[in-house]
Amino acid sequence: MSARPPRSRRLPKVAFVLVLAAMAFVILYAVFQNSDWKIPEGAKSLKNPVVTSPDALRAARDLYRDECAHCHGDTGKGDGPDANKYKPAPADLTEARHMQPQSDGELFYKITGGKRPMPAFKKRLTEEQRWQLVFLLRAFTAKANTSGGPSDSQRK
Repeated sequence: MSARPPRSRRLPKVAFVLVLAAMAFVILYAVFQNSDWKIPEGAKSLKNPVVTSPDALRAARDLYRDECAHCHGDTGKGDGPDANKYKPAPADLTEARHMQPQSDGELFYKITGGKRPMPAFKKRLTEEQRWQLVFLLRAFTAKANTSGGPSDSQRK
């Protein structure tokens, strides 16, 4: 005689374990998908070393077009051709209430390290290129609000 319980008794236990595992997965997924950026204090205080110039802006636009526009859109509004593939959706980089409170160091940290679904650019772009993108993000916000370049107050 077998020591295994009858099949009819095992099935509810297996179903219960599967339901618990599914619930745990959903909860963990929700927690990690919606978690805020954890930015070290030292990163927040970093200043953008890129000298403001038309050449720096041109270089940043080229980088942005190649690396960022497919998700964030040509003008930074988060409406690129691949934007609808991601949750959360790509950020609107022209939205002043979202962008202005962030220091240049915070933006640099986010570009460098990424956070799902946004990739990290530490290995794909040089430090100078990542700072150029920060400069461009400031230009996007300024253009959306005043049709000009980034002001000194925005370059924290």
